[in-house]
Amino acid sequence: MLAMDQPQQIFQSSDLSRNAPRVFAAAEDRPVEVTRRDGEDLVLMSKSEADSREKLLQLAATLIGVATDTRGTLTDRMSSALPWMLALSPEDRVACANDLLEAARASFSTGQAHLAVAEMTSWRETATAVAAGLGNAPVEWLDTDLPVERP
Repeated sequence: MLAMDQPQQIFQSSDLSRNAPRVFAAAEDRPVEVTRRDGEDLVLMSKSEADSREKLLQLAATLIGVATDTRGTLTDRMSSALPWMLALSPEDRVACANDLLEAARASFSTGQAHLAVAEMTSWRETATAVAAGLGNAPVEWLDTDLPVERP
């Protein structure tokens, strides 16, 4: 069973009118199930949780496309599917591909979408910074009184 399939906290629809703050507080923490007698049960979750799940599904679709493609290396296929990876060095592309796969596996197995989303965001922001030329300029130390170890 996937972690996302695990039972959630359950409230009756009448709890929304009788004790809405309690239901909303629970939904901010994790998705809650709202049972209804007159219709299908509903799930209530925060917008950020819904956004994270959507991003995780988009990453899953990308990874499935990469996995089913047989041309080139995994890193080449990932770079083709996620063109921002091309801004990274060849070594960083390999690390990025591996990190994204590991984070996605962790997200799917724990139901914590933010793990993969954070990893992807971190790598994409790194690629954006590299493409903008950040990291190529020498560091200007603002406080020259402190001893600084430099490689």
